[in-house]
Amino acid sequence: MSYGSPQKFDNVSVACKANIYFDGKVVSHGLTFADGSRKTLGLIHPGEFKFNTEAPERMEIIAGTCRVRLAGDRDWRSFAAGTFFDVSGKSSFEIAVDQGIAEYVCSFL
Repeated sequence: MSYGSPQKFDNVSVACKANIYFDGKVVSHGLTFADGSRKTLGLIHPGEFKFNTEAPERMEIIAGTCRVRLAGDRDWRSFAAGTFFDVSGKSSFEIAVDQGIAEYVCSFL
């Protein structure tokens, strides 16, 4: 799905310590908003990675491109900057970046 990518977030607390996965190929920082909602803002370098989810998530691609396969799906789907996909809670997804870097915002729903 397509949407208007966020350009900035105001009035947030940012965790200085990064979340580092897959030997540094996926890196994010946690954001906490005044209302208590949380997001992560991150980068995915080339490779293929699998993530498990506890809560439902929305992954917004803000730069670059990636391919995604949700748990139970056979096929990969492509997502470019300005698009998003939703992942169910207690589930998983695979994400692949073939070239360049994909930048994302993950919202915990």
